Amino acid sequence: MNFKKIRTILFAASFSIISFTQVHAANYTVKSGDSLFKIGILFKTSVDTIMKDNNLKGYEIYPKQVLKVNSKTYTVQNSDTLYLISKKFGISLNALIAANENVSNYIYPGQVLNIPSGWVFKSTSSLKPVVSYTESDLDLLARLITAEAETESYTAKVGVAAVVLNRVKSTSFPSTIKSVIYQKSDKYYQFTPVSNGFIDKPASETAKQAAHDALYGSDPTNGAIYYFDDSTTNTWLWSRPISLRSGKMVFTY
Repeated sequence: MNFKKIRTILFAASFSIISFTQVHAANYTVKSGDSLFKIGILFKTSVDTIMKDNNLKGYEIYPKQVLKVNSKTYTVQNSDTLYLISKKFGISLNALIAANENVSNYIYPGQVLNIPSGWVFKSTSSLKPVVSYTESDLDLLARLITAEAETESYTAKVGVAAVVLNRVKSTSFPSTIKSVIYQKSDKYYQFTPVSNGFIDKPASETAKQAAHDALYGSDPTNGAIYYFDDSTTNTWLWSRPISLRSGKMVFTY
């Protein structure tokens, strides 16, 4: 038996497995027009996670900035093309190109590519919002976010907006952003900031961005229609199925 040959085969096989895919902190180079939200969609992660992994203090990023992202990687083989790689991993060619720098025309053996698990978020100019809105609606939604979740994570902020939009889309609630936010039930407003006046305070820039992201499809709550602080003792709220917990905020169906 040729043990040397067997060792060579095993080594080649193990190298092939290692080069095929790994999940770790890969590098992503920011492109013009990127935002943390778009990058999160591409790699199927949250804005908060990207910020934490890169020690970011704010939401501003700039072209050519290198960010760490959790991503599968793949080492290009001799016979590979971008199209074949995209098919191998079941992702779109556009997503593969978007996840890597300067690969649209040429790749080479030994090159390590990011393999995204999400999809390309196009510019909002080519997308329709999940519900129709005015600039006044956007401001009102952002003011609600500021009042309810200013000290919470970005995920929670988007979640607050998503709950409002999910109600607008539901036949069980009013059909506009303003009417949902100002809705009363048994003579009580549905949202505390409306009753205590905090809704009238100016919105933060972060809240405006969170409202915008929700309007164009981001919903970390996966369809929730209620949210509350985890200190509440309301047994009816706690009895509902929980879709997301972020910081002190709980989102339910």
